[in-house]
Amino acid sequence: MHDYENTMLIEAVERYITGEMSPDERLNFENLRKADAEVDQMVVEHTLFLQKMNRFNEWQKFHKSLNEIHTNLAESGKINSEKLKGRAKVVYLFNRYKRVASIAAAIAGITTLMVSAIISSLTPKASPSQVDYLSKELRSIKNKTIVQDREINNLKNQGATHHLPEIPYTKGGTGFIIDAKGYLVTNNHVIEGAKNVAVQNAAGKEFFATVVYSDEAADIAILKITDESFKTLPSVPYAFSRKQAELAETIYTMGFPRDEIVYGQGYLSSRTGYNGDTLSCQIDIPVNRGNSGSPVINYNGEIIGIVNGRQKDAQGSAFAIQSSNIYKALTKLKENNKEDSTTRQLKLNTKSSLSGMSHIQQVKKVQDYIYMVKVN
Repeated sequence: MHDYENTMLIEAVERYITGEMSPDERLNFENLRKADAEVDQMVVEHTLFLQKMNRFNEWQKFHKSLNEIHTNLAESGKINSEKLKGRAKVVYLFNRYKRVASIAAAIAGITTLMVSAIISSLTPKASPSQVDYLSKELRSIKNKTIVQDREINNLKNQGATHHLPEIPYTKGGTGFIIDAKGYLVTNNHVIEGAKNVAVQNAAGKEFFATVVYSDEAADIAILKITDESFKTLPSVPYAFSRKQAELAETIYTMGFPRDEIVYGQGYLSSRTGYNGDTLSCQIDIPVNRGNSGSPVINYNGEIIGIVNGRQKDAQGSAFAIQSSNIYKALTKLKENNKEDSTTRQLKLNTKSSLSGMSHIQQVKKVQDYIYMVKVN
């Protein structure tokens, strides 16, 4: 029965991550995450594991494709395999990355052990001494995983000129930094049902990310950049306003309706949103698909909202979630992760360093903190 329960829990975690649960099942599972921090951590770890496996599988497909191309060229007489020998590109790439592949496979095995250890520690029949022992084992396994993950990145960066194939992202939007350590906010509908999430900055650099909080009713989600190549940013330049914006206040937004960052300017046209929704407001700024999750900023350099939709029958009109909801979301995230010291230290900036700057200067400062969100 013990093995059966373990299997059921693994299946539940995977169905939750892949969005295969019914609304009622998802609600019950999220309540379990809130009640048990170790279950929540298990979901985060398993999400990272699936992302790593996806990257490894994509590399295997690419390697297979290179082998097929090499064989076809050799058979058609366009290359001389005997002459090229070890210099052929396929052989070169294989030799360069076969150590990476073996380490990635090892990580897969270690991560599986991590999941098993967590599940075992959650079994109601386990004694306190068993739980304590398994917790120590889990920390040891986790540390080994981190070391080997760093080794993979080092091998890739040692003179490598080849990039692994990209995950085929199918939808996306915009997000912006709320904490310089790599936390972003976006719309829940942007990441809903996501199997993989990545974010890309204005310079075109891409990072893997994980959803750490989501609220369907408020249409808000918080992401954390989990990529080791991400470096902590300078302090967030804009502030987050708790107050409702003034009617006719001049505002602007920046987002990714296409592959480059796009600026839009307008004003607050209503303090409430669609059908009088008090959680949102109406803005008079042209937005398109991909603008969802963009920040709405006033000329004091304060975030007053998050773009979350547009009015189909009104040209240039859109809706935005009021920024006070970001505070509420962050409070709930902390409540759900009381044992996580990093989460406890998250704090929204209340004083803008953009105040008094020209509009062009503000935009130059802000654009480095706005990211394209990619989802599949």
